[in-house]
Amino acid sequence: MESRGLVLVVEDDPAIAELVTLYLRRDGFGVQVETNGVAALAAARRVKPVAVVLDIGLPGMDGIEVCRALRKDGDWTPVLFVTARDDEVDRVLGLELGADDYVTKPFSPRELVARVRTVLRRANGPGAGEVLSAGGTRLDLGERRVWTDAGEVALTSTEFDLLAHLMRRPGQVFDRAQLLSAVWGYAAAAGTRTVDVHIAQLRAKLGPHCPIRTVRSVGYSVERQ
Repeated sequence: MESRGLVLVVEDDPAIAELVTLYLRRDGFGVQVETNGVAALAAARRVKPVAVVLDIGLPGMDGIEVCRALRKDGDWTPVLFVTARDDEVDRVLGLELGADDYVTKPFSPRELVARVRTVLRRANGPGAGEVLSAGGTRLDLGERRVWTDAGEVALTSTEFDLLAHLMRRPGQVFDRAQLLSAVWGYAAAAGTRTVDVHIAQLRAKLGPHCPIRTVRSVGYSVERQ
């Protein structure tokens, strides 16, 4: 099987690390495991993985600090957080971090691998060579770049695809379950709060140029030009 690329797994529980490694390798990924945040950050900078599966509860430098350091470096490698507490979701998907997805313990290793594939498919999918514009925001589907009147804006792959999905269909209102299915690729049972947090991220990054509007009690849309 042709390798899908190297995934950096950062997990200090040997049993979980071994299980995640087994399933990722079965799916064709190479895997490097690190057990603490300092080593993980050094490895990410050295080996340039295609994705990072990052536990929050690491000794010393925790997962949130690792992700923050990568983003500060300008490294937007897709990051999938693993958290032991559901109440940490807003933190790991917080505005300053730019995480792409998360799973909560206990989790299915098959689901984790599926989410890694989904994140990579979004990040590496073929460009359409089309440029979309709305409300002072311009999005290049081919180059996967976004600009506002204030300049270029760095988005994660998830943020980009959420914005693109809405901008491709101006005037159409999507509820959270529809967006979760279309952009993240899994059912609404996984939790629609993810959508709200990513919308908040986009609004914070795009500022007054953000074309997304909230339709109360329904969901989100981008207004027609």
